[in-house]
Amino acid sequence: MSKVVVESPNKKLNATIDAGELVSFICNSEEIMHQKGNPGWRNVDTEMFPIIGATSPNNFKVSTPRGTCIQDQHGLLRELKYDLIDQTKNSLTFRKTYLKNTAVKNSKFPDKSTEKIVSWPYNFEFIKNFELTNETLKVSFIVNAEKGMPYMLGYHPAFKLNGGKKEIVITESFEISIDDILNIGASAFPVLNTQMIHLIKDSNLNVKIDLKGFENFMLWTEVDNMLCMEPITYYPNASSDCLTVEMFNAANGQEKFEVCITPYS
Repeated sequence: MSKVVVESPNKKLNATIDAGELVSFICNSEEIMHQKGNPGWRNVDTEMFPIIGATSPNNFKVSTPRGTCIQDQHGLLRELKYDLIDQTKNSLTFRKTYLKNTAVKNSKFPDKSTEKIVSWPYNFEFIKNFELTNETLKVSFIVNAEKGMPYMLGYHPAFKLNGGKKEIVITESFEISIDDILNIGASAFPVLNTQMIHLIKDSNLNVKIDLKGFENFMLWTEVDNMLCMEPITYYPNASSDCLTVEMFNAANGQEKFEVCITPYS
């Protein structure tokens, strides 16, 4: 079986990971994450790399210093399989590796894309680690890439809502309602220059997310029972131009990112 359960030292928290995907995070017997099969989204978490956002306006073409390649929405990382490389009672570590210019089948083809094959002109290794402390689930990422490789990175977890649109998202500066997010639609609601966010529920546990490495969030849902609160390096709709150079980070060899998810009452 691909599912593995890890727990916090005090046994207050447990998380279930299925082939590198967080499919359950429970605090004191309460489920925090959206569940597969429920309305809203078919997954619970995934990553967006080396692209965030749509590529169809560019005819799926992405320009890099090594030429033009074909990428579909949110990048090819999600088409690769994770290998479990380390495991303890409180943590799991997974890895994906990619050899430059390797052709990868696009799972969106033919129903949602015209492109059968995607590729990227750089080598990279992508490591995802889950670690439970007594209070927090820490999800961290290490990107080992060729120096100068352009990339965007986003983490895409989906959280359970009670329904009824009574929850709010708060930052240090403002509040966002579920209706605000629904009204934005597929573009997702931008929360920029922010490294901490709270999901406040009318009942059940609230959720705080703290970031390291990421500088922004975007919020997305099309239903009232689920909310994706997504740490991102860049909000892809912040510019009227598609996939401009300014949207990308440049790899320095090894990049580290961290997302801490803390339930609280």
